[in-house]
Formats: sequence, C-alpha cells, structure tokens
Amino acid sequence: MKRYLQLLIGLAVSAFFIYWLLPGLHLPDVVASLRTANYWWILPGVGVYFVGLWARAWRWHYTLRHLKPIPVATLYPLVCIGYFGNNIYPLRAGEIIRSYVLKRRQQIAITSSLATVLIERVFDGLSMLLFVFLALPFAPMPAQYRNLVIILTLAMLAATAFFVWMAMRPQRVAAFYTRVAGILLPRRIRSRTDDLVERFMAGLVSLGRGRDILMIFATSLVIWLLETVKYWFVMHAFDFEVGFLVLMLMNGLVNLATTLPSAPGYIGTFDTPGIETLVAFGVERNLAASYTFTLHAALWFPVTLVGAFYFWREHLRWDDFAAARRALEHAEESSR
Repeated sequence: MKRYLQLLIGLAVSAFFIYWLLPGLHLPDVVASLRTANYWWILPGVGVYFVGLWARAWRWHYTLRHLKPIPVATLYPLVCIGYFGNNIYPLRAGEIIRSYVLKRRQQIAITSSLATVLIERVFDGLSMLLFVFLALPFAPMPAQYRNLVIILTLAMLAATAFFVWMAMRPQRVAAFYTRVAGILLPRRIRSRTDDLVERFMAGLVSLGRGRDILMIFATSLVIWLLETVKYWFVMHAFDFEVGFLVLMLMNGLVNLATTLPSAPGYIGTFDTPGIETLVAFGVERNLAASYTFTLHAALWFPVTLVGAFYFWREHLRWDDFAAARRALEHAEESSR
C-alpha cells in the first residue's frame, strides 16, 4: 500500500508539471523545430555522457573500496542497470536493483552498498546546487525556483554534515543507537536492526577522511560537468545559443526537480524546469520545448538500452525488482 501511494504521488506530481507546461506550447511549432534539428550533434553528446557514466562507476568503486576492491569494469554494467531501473520502474528502483546485483555477485550487503549510493545522491545534490550558485551572478534564476533551491541547499548541507559526523564518530553513533534501541525496540527486532545499523555504518566509512570527501566531491563535479557538455552538444542541433553557465543552471535546476517523486523517466519534472529556464534567458518557448524534449530523450534512451542489455546479460527478470525490495525490507542479506 505504501508503494502504491508513493507511485500515485509521483504520477500526480508529473501530471502537475505537464499541466503547467502544455498550455503555453503551440505543438505544431514544437514539431516544426524537431523536424529541422540536426540530430548528428546528439552523437558526441551521447559519447560524453557515457564517459560520465564511467566516472560514476569509478566513484562507486572509490566509495566501496573499504568494503571490497571491485574493478570499475565490474561496476560499470551495474551503474547502467541502475539507470535502466530508474528510467522504467517507479520509486527509483534502480538504486536498489544495482545493490541487489552487487550483493549477488560480490557478497556485499545491500544495506552497505545503499549507504554508498546515498553518499552519491548527496554529493550529486551538492554539485547541482554549486552549479546553480555559480551561474546565478551571470544567469539570474527564474523567481519560481529560488525558494526550492534554498530549501534543497539547506537539506543537502544538513544531510552531508550529518553523514560526515556519523562516519567520523561511529562509536558515538553506536552508543546512541544502543541506548535508544534498548528503550524502544523489542529484543526480537534488535537482532535484525543491530546488524542493519552496523552494515549501514560500514557503507559510510568513505566519509571518514577529508581527503575522501574531497575526492568524491571532485568526481561528482566532473560527472555533472560532462553531463552539461552533453547539454551543450545537443543545443547545437537547434537554432539558438545560450552560454555554458546557463546550461549549468538548467542542469542544476532540472536535476534538483527530478528529486521530487514523479512518473518513471522523470516525465514532467525534467521538462518543465528545463523549458522555463531557457525561456527566462530569451529562448522562444516552443524552440526551448523542442530542445528539452530531445535532450530528455537523448539522456533516457541510450542508457536505458545499454542498461537493458546488461540487465538481460545478468539473467535478471522483472520479478527481481520486487525481490530486491523484499531483500532490503526484510534484511535477508543479514541472515545469509
């Protein structure tokens, strides 16, 4: 019931963004811009994007290395599988399915690997916020997004500080958990939660040193700069031009918006902020829509197809998404 409620909320959010977007568009003009685009520019953009995916696999290798040294070439297919899951299955199931496959192949507990995935998401969010604030003096933000960015900035900074504190003070965290769990949790549950907390803390070890934090943050910046380069390549397929800082701002805003619940593939939550950002900097609305729809497709289709191939090669089935959730919910990895 909880998952169905989350799915309905996501669909409602996507419907709201689409409802906001569509009345301002003249669809024949959007189609005309799509027909005249030079789609050859998408190819180098896709190439750069997959280099960014390799950087993501390296970052995951770095955050996992204290648990087990796993080659980047081994993790790269799992990263693609994760994107496939996020793009076609609701509730960001890709993050769980890649940890599930990692557990199956490398015997790393799902809870520990999900802790490293959580680190990735926090640093991705910080990178996006940095993009926004770097661009603001040169590319003022549309007013409707300012409050959202402020709220997300505070949330990301608080989350980062909290996880770094947990990684640097594991004894205090353990003592606090033991004291609270001893009061609130029955003994039959403690045997499971104790192991879950221990494994989750193991996944945060990579935040225990300043050098590691800087390395993860620097890699995150490289990843998102490469994605912005893809935005730049795809822009050249259309008859308009904005500065790279504006594309950084667009990248930051659309990816912050996609942290909201939405339909699979971030329908609406990606497109509406992207179009509104370009319109704020003088791009004609229908042309901005043509570009944003094309960019969304260029971000969605290639990695989804590659992820589907790796999904098939791993002999996974649709039911494995549910199996991965059950493994997490019931902590089956702790008892194996």
